[in-house]
Amino acid sequence: MTILENHSLKAHHTFGLDVRARYWAQYAGVDELVELLHRFADQPKCFIGEGSNLLFTGDFDGIVLHSAMCRAAALNETDTEVLIEAQSGLKMDELIEQLAAMQLYGLENLSYIPGQVGAAAVQNIGAYGVEVKDCIDSVKTLDLSTFETRIFNCEECQYGYRDSFFKREGKGRYVITAVRFRVSKTPILHLDYGNLHSCLAGIDNPSPEQVRQAVIAIRKQKLPEVDEYGSAGSFFKNPVIAAPLYDTLHAQYPDMPSFVTSNGYKIPAAWLIEQCGWKDKQSGRATVWQQQPLVIVNNGNATAEDILQLAQQITDSVNERFHIQLEREVEYI
Repeated sequence: MTILENHSLKAHHTFGLDVRARYWAQYAGVDELVELLHRFADQPKCFIGEGSNLLFTGDFDGIVLHSAMCRAAALNETDTEVLIEAQSGLKMDELIEQLAAMQLYGLENLSYIPGQVGAAAVQNIGAYGVEVKDCIDSVKTLDLSTFETRIFNCEECQYGYRDSFFKREGKGRYVITAVRFRVSKTPILHLDYGNLHSCLAGIDNPSPEQVRQAVIAIRKQKLPEVDEYGSAGSFFKNPVIAAPLYDTLHAQYPDMPSFVTSNGYKIPAAWLIEQCGWKDKQSGRATVWQQQPLVIVNNGNATAEDILQLAQQITDSVNERFHIQLEREVEYI
């Protein structure tokens, strides 16, 4: 267990803002977490993974809690699949790297996304036609009111697009301690999203490692390395709009990309933002990334206010032009 007071969070979240926490604590087991919760019962609490999907809007006057539980192990195996339990503090990309090396399919499309296993299950991360829920069997949690373990099956997690029970009703009541994934020994490939298929052209039945390396190459071309330019990856969700608005916009913009969903049409937020002329524009030291307008970066010594202002300006301009209200992926703290 590690406890630090008046601790800088600059190295603990991917925007890299120089904000501080009254207390910072790292726990290596559930017993240590329970001890911290009792000891700091009167403090506001923030659970953090790699901090890759949040924006600290200022100093945090409470305790920031970080999981250092990083083990993964197979619980069960059949002829077709393996049940893996990974603890919350393990980096998601390290888990995917291990699974790809073991020739296990299912999560390789999520390669190179910053973040830890616990946070991935909260956010329901997704990329290239795959969401993490597609492989989640169950989620192990600690009930913060009773300090008892509760296991949620995948249905109980109420997963949606970048959404889950743990972002809504379960927020502040449960903290994830481990996630169980079902991964396949036989190919389950999703290669039709973006230019993933073309990157693997000429490869019949690519291995998980080949898909993983293609995904990494694409992400490196489009997205900034967070150790060079602080960011939280995609800042906004892709909006889903109803048919009447879609018909109106499609008549005005016949080349507008879209995807049919169960409740409307999903429009790429990156396209909307680019149409409004935001690529490479900035506010203070915050900038819209040239290669991917969904990403806002800390161009060096940006403040939270720089990022907040830029995000609001983008939201306002998209709403004014397209009558679409963008929702952010990034959580403000």
